[in-house]
Amino acid sequence: MTPSQLAIVGAGPRGVGVLERLSANAAELLGPAGLVVHLIDPFPPGAGRIWRYEQSPLLRMNSMAEDVTMFTDDTVTMDGPVRTGPSLWQWAQEVRAGRIRYDVPEDLRDELAALRGTSFPTRRLASAYLDWVYRHVLAGLAPGIEVVEHRTRATRIDETRVWLDGVDEPLAVDVIVLAVGHLDAEPGSGERELAEFADAHGLAYYPAGYTADVGYQHVAPGEPVLVRGFGLAFVDLMLLLTEGRGGRFEERSGGLVYHPSGAEPVLHIGSRRGVPYHAKPGYRLQGSALRLPRFFGPERVAELLARDRHLDFHADVWPHVAKELAWGCYSELFTGHPSRVLMSFDDFSRCFADFAWDSAEMRALVRRAVPAEEDRLDLERLDRPLAGLRFETAEEFGKHLRSYVEADLVRRADPAYSADLGAFMALLSAYQQMPSLTATGALDVSDVDGWWHGFFSYYASGPPPRRLHELLALHQAGVVSFLGADVSISLSPEGFVASSGSFPGSMTARTLIEARLPRPSVARASDGLLAQLRGAGELAEEHVRDLPSGRISTRVSDGRLLDAAGRPQPRRFALGPHTSARSAAAFTRPRTNGPSFRQNDAAAREILRLVG
Repeated sequence: MTPSQLAIVGAGPRGVGVLERLSANAAELLGPAGLVVHLIDPFPPGAGRIWRYEQSPLLRMNSMAEDVTMFTDDTVTMDGPVRTGPSLWQWAQEVRAGRIRYDVPEDLRDELAALRGTSFPTRRLASAYLDWVYRHVLAGLAPGIEVVEHRTRATRIDETRVWLDGVDEPLAVDVIVLAVGHLDAEPGSGERELAEFADAHGLAYYPAGYTADVGYQHVAPGEPVLVRGFGLAFVDLMLLLTEGRGGRFEERSGGLVYHPSGAEPVLHIGSRRGVPYHAKPGYRLQGSALRLPRFFGPERVAELLARDRHLDFHADVWPHVAKELAWGCYSELFTGHPSRVLMSFDDFSRCFADFAWDSAEMRALVRRAVPAEEDRLDLERLDRPLAGLRFETAEEFGKHLRSYVEADLVRRADPAYSADLGAFMALLSAYQQMPSLTATGALDVSDVDGWWHGFFSYYASGPPPRRLHELLALHQAGVVSFLGADVSISLSPEGFVASSGSFPGSMTARTLIEARLPRPSVARASDGLLAQLRGAGELAEEHVRDLPSGRISTRVSDGRLLDAAGRPQPRRFALGPHTSARSAAAFTRPRTNGPSFRQNDAAAREILRLVG
């Protein structure tokens, strides 16, 4: 019997996750002929492009070591068997103890030795973990499964063949999985206009892109540079253009100090909110285990869908999400810090459950039970901390923003404020529920992929605290300045002109950098394979309520690729953040019933049924 052939295009964490689920389910579903899995990726299997070892050692994960795992556990609601394994933190401990044998690169050994569960590992150390995970999966492959690596790109696909860059003969395959991760995109109309203006006037414009892959070597020392974006892409950019150019940070009793090398540009940063993403919390919950989801779980989603009408995100969905966030916050405050509340948790939770979000009754309950304003959750102020504030000068605004960042660092480092982590955990829970709503077309794309995703990233997907300490040190050294909120860019022959709603005046520079990832766009995807499939009508852009989302259109239940007519393709699958399933996180926290695990398992079982 001839074994079936499966091509997985993309051998990063998602592709290897699918491979692991194929192996785990093989005993039940794989037929006697067996399966050959072709892993196709020019980057190393396991790490893939984003987590490859060959990138700057300055770049770190924005997750703690104990919050990163590639293995399922008994919280995952799936049909396949659980195959447990170590989180990144557990793996590091086992390697240090010699119970896991792995040849850690020499330049990572000091980091491995000093790592703690609450450390934020470098991406290089994450790469080592992912390399080990891949080797571990290979070593434990189920009988009948063989893996063949192809360190190149897939350039074209038809019904039964995959063409590889630099290889004359195509692979003959039975099933294809696209695990292509984030979609690189050609510039949109606004970015093209800025690029054309820059070309015409001898300026420099850097459109949105993955920071580690963009060459900034032509940004000159001392040059003023406008930067739009205050999230994770900016954090990477900040490090690459400062410490990456020979500057150094020094720990002193008064805080971090930056010593410039003289090779740095001067970065002027602004964004819609005008503030950086919140630092990741550096502590654990202090109170009782959170009961999540509570007010925005599967039952609430089912109730919303039963209304059988288009939903307004802010009117229909947000009140339940906001109540979930408040529940997480106050659950931790009451059980972890009972001296700061004036009511028993039983009494509070009973009343809290009865009152509608943001009703007069709920506001009165919170005022009565939580005396300190700093312990109350104010989501409007949290979302737009600079709203209504106007400063006379850039210097005055800079002082305010420093105070804001310093206060955030205090809250994210002091377990006395662990109620923030309760809200953080509730936000993660709510985020997992949203694909069930978006898959039905019940919500506008602009609401979910716009404000909601932005708020989630700003509050729950920020940088390690160290990065904000570095930001303050760079500001003190004069290498960074702040443009404010609601930044707008206008054009003049002298350069790009930035102004904001935070203070009068403007800043002109000859270089503008978009510090963000490209928005998903199948229509503008720069990957030739996706463009070929779209041109043939075999891959489509998802539409929600007749509006394009930019994502690859898939059937959420099992990841099957949908063609231009909306028909599920029987032997093609696509999984990842830029598909209809919207599983944005690269990794899963242990014991959180991660969506990516559920999706990988469902797709793997469908594939095995096809080839079995």
